[in-house]
Amino acid sequence: MLAPRTTVVVNPKSQGGRLGKRWTEIGETLQRAFPFDAAITRGVGDATVLTREALRAGVERVVALGGDGTVNEVVNGFFDEAGAPIAPRAAFGLIPFGTGGDFRRTFELPTEIADAAAVIAADRRAAIDVGRLTFVATDGAPAARMFANIASFGVSGVVDRLVNKSGKKLGRLSFMYAAARATWSYKNQRVQLTFDGGERTEATINTVAVANGRYFGGAMMVAPDAEPDDGLFDVVCLGDFSFGDVVTSGRRIYKGSHLGMDKVSVRRARVVDAEPIDPAANVELDIDGESPGRLPARFELLPGALQMILPGGRGAG
Repeated sequence: MLAPRTTVVVNPKSQGGRLGKRWTEIGETLQRAFPFDAAITRGVGDATVLTREALRAGVERVVALGGDGTVNEVVNGFFDEAGAPIAPRAAFGLIPFGTGGDFRRTFELPTEIADAAAVIAADRRAAIDVGRLTFVATDGAPAARMFANIASFGVSGVVDRLVNKSGKKLGRLSFMYAAARATWSYKNQRVQLTFDGGERTEATINTVAVANGRYFGGAMMVAPDAEPDDGLFDVVCLGDFSFGDVVTSGRRIYKGSHLGMDKVSVRRARVVDAEPIDPAANVELDIDGESPGRLPARFELLPGALQMILPGGRGAG
């Protein structure tokens, strides 16, 4: 049986450029597991363009080789500008090679290149949900993005901006330092949330995570009960946290044991609308480690919208 026609989208800048330096060696490892064509990114947005081109040319699998930002761009490439799937039967795969590695944690994907390549070669597929986010871009224009893991707003968006400015040279420490800087200076903001077009609530928030996957921010298990194939977001609201609260409870978020805290609330919904109470407030967004804009925003779940290649014996949940 012939292997599915496969394109591997390679981000040579992953892990501060380490992927580019090791690409020859890594490419040889992948070729021993499955045949593929390589598409090398050169800048922001390239992975989305390359994925769309590959799918429109009849490719049956597109594999992201990189971190969470590369994952997000490749997932976006499975959909056109209006959010419609380009090739519904094509599958998304992941060879993890990034700084945060949050998306792969939910699915327990192996981090060794050869082991991850074996998962792709086995080609076991399951349908996962995908989020569609409409928001205000940094330049003030309306924008839309897909996401497979977590989109959030509040201090998380500030952390992203700081991490990306740093170049992520310190790996996971980059997230920790940025989180400390952002939390120290951040002023919690008032927002209105509307769930599935009905229930509305106002809250003072540090961060709200609209979660399809479980991890963000460099291994924080912010949504420990999220299932990426259940047709619903887990909306985790970290409320009026002070800097002291974050310092004393930070470990609980990494362990996923924070949901019972007084200032934390959880809701499940398929559509979430969020806007600042003060229209002039700049509540920044985080989409899989990038900070592309701000509220107001709408988060809408598309159930089973993406076929993903997963380890044997493991479903999407």
